[in-house]
Amino acid sequence: MFPEKTLAWGRSKSCIRELAAYGTARKAQIGEDRVFDFSIGNPSVPAPACVNESIRELLNTDSCALHGYTPATGLPSLRKAIAEDLNKKSGVEISPDYVYVCCGAASGLVISLRAMLMPDEEVIAFAPFFPEYRVFTEGAGGKLVCVKPDEALQPDLEEFERAITEKTKAVIVNTPNNPSGVVLTAETLQKLGDIMARAEQKYGHSIFLLSDEPYRELVYDGQTVPCVFDYYHNTVMCYSFSKSLSLPGERIGYLALSSQMAEREELFASICGVARACGYVNAPSLMQRVIEKCIGNTSDISVYKGNRELLYNGLKDLGFECVYPDGAFYLFVKSPEKDAKAFAERAKKYELLLVPSDDFGVEGYVRVAYCVSADMIRRSMPAFKALAEEYGL
Repeated sequence: MFPEKTLAWGRSKSCIRELAAYGTARKAQIGEDRVFDFSIGNPSVPAPACVNESIRELLNTDSCALHGYTPATGLPSLRKAIAEDLNKKSGVEISPDYVYVCCGAASGLVISLRAMLMPDEEVIAFAPFFPEYRVFTEGAGGKLVCVKPDEALQPDLEEFERAITEKTKAVIVNTPNNPSGVVLTAETLQKLGDIMARAEQKYGHSIFLLSDEPYRELVYDGQTVPCVFDYYHNTVMCYSFSKSLSLPGERIGYLALSSQMAEREELFASICGVARACGYVNAPSLMQRVIEKCIGNTSDISVYKGNRELLYNGLKDLGFECVYPDGAFYLFVKSPEKDAKAFAERAKKYELLLVPSDDFGVEGYVRVAYCVSADMIRRSMPAFKALAEEYGL
């Protein structure tokens, strides 16, 4: 006998990674240049020079110290550097004592949810959202409540206010958004924070805002992402260096608690307790030292901006309806038929690998990851043209 939920999660698998695995197999069959794989958000831009330079420099230091254990919460010098970096972006001073260095934003979300959720409490997420939010929440004993977006794929705040109940313990926001590329405005964040503050007063307990921010630096046209700490007191920021420094396989990031949080000490202690129980969340020693030397740097984000224009304009010219993304590296394309899964399956005939939106909490779209080479985008256009013609676009 095994737990039914974990069996179900393991057997259902991630729709994104399943499609990526199909793409790998298909490339082996017919050749990599004949498959147009837009499935997975794997950065295609090299890490900035400081990453390799730091690694080379560190490898010439004391090996035992370099690869030795670090404090569970992360190197004090790195936590201090993270807090200083956040304090440049926020009007709320963040203390390094409430920064936890962990294996990416995902592990930050997981241990935060497990630290705060009591059985059957609810977590609200705004569709479209990263599918693993459901697994993370249910794995922590909670229930995920999906709030559908408005027509522009922005959060429907009236629906959000109706969705909050006495059981609501946390709300997850993801800006820039995976899969739509939408960036939440300061006005939206302020209204969202006001709604949550009223709900806290109404129900008499803390409601936490979890901000999932792996794409924070991936914004274009001179935009910046408003800092969530400035708009709500009970905020936990979960960040990953996977996208900004092109280091997804290194699994390193952090979580940070707002200095205005009413139960900051208790929540951080609970997070440390969960991390201890899990046993896997401590970030690798080498990469902690690399990150400390590279904070404030990013990969060449302009490459993604160029890809956005190439893909968006190309598909619009072919008759597809697309959501113009302000950030991240995904294009959300409206399916020409109601069933996005059927559309994605039909796209496979032309070796186009597109992720249907159903698991993201909305129907009728596909996600197209443009963190690929510009050459592949150009070469894919005849395939997209054939697919458009099949639908009479």
